[in-house]
Amino acid sequence: MLDIPPLAHELLVRRLREAGCVFAEEEARVLRESAGSRHQLRQMTEARVSGVPLEHVVGWAEFAGLRVPVAPGVFVPRARTQHLLAVAVQLARSGDVAVDLCCGSGALALALHAAEPTLRLHAADVQLDAVHCARQALAGVGEVHRGDLFEALPPDLRGRVDLLVANVPYVPTGDIALMPRDAWEHVPRVTVDGGPDGLDVLRRVAAGAPDWLSPGGHLLSEVAGNQVERALEVFTGAGLTARSSSDPELDAWVVVGRAPVASPPGPSPAGGRGTR
Repeated sequence: MLDIPPLAHELLVRRLREAGCVFAEEEARVLRESAGSRHQLRQMTEARVSGVPLEHVVGWAEFAGLRVPVAPGVFVPRARTQHLLAVAVQLARSGDVAVDLCCGSGALALALHAAEPTLRLHAADVQLDAVHCARQALAGVGEVHRGDLFEALPPDLRGRVDLLVANVPYVPTGDIALMPRDAWEHVPRVTVDGGPDGLDVLRRVAAGAPDWLSPGGHLLSEVAGNQVERALEVFTGAGLTARSSSDPELDAWVVVGRAPVASPPGPSPAGGRGTR
């Protein structure tokens, strides 16, 4: 951590607090940890008090105890998404093929690897800056692809994905301006805008998921609390068995869809045994 006099630290905390930073003391610590000199600390402080997200200022975000590279313009992983991670970890099995769709910085995929290192990981995003960050985060861990949803994935994954996590944009278009400024002003609109009711991207993912999931494979997505019922209907309409999960402490909701399990071969009409 950069060494500065106690009075300079107090002034740093005061500047951050006056700029509206709720966790000013913690942010001051992160800035001092990330700055290589007092000059750089002053530059970082000016950027932060002007409204640039802290993670974009320092170049990393903390998610599930991990440091994930985050560049300007890349969506910053939210604490509530740790519930999506927790549900995914419960479903993950050794050797599963797992895909992080709309991966952003790759935070979810990296955390999944930390929890279950045997997963065969793929991640994808349409945004070039996000793909660069994810490739840095997942180097040696998984493959990262660029493209629009399933179009980004290698064709040989079709029908083989056991665990599909898709933290899609789900903020209704009309509500974006109501979000904290640093949550949307410094990232492309495509990373937050979910259409009129917030579920446009989720509908596309649910519609395409059955072609990519393995028999019994799972699709997981984060939504807002007032979207859960409609999201469940979207999943069931796509042929998935659907349920929801929530974490009140994180103010988080997740919808989970399961693909049908292939029926075992039955007896032949003549009474013989079925064939594979």
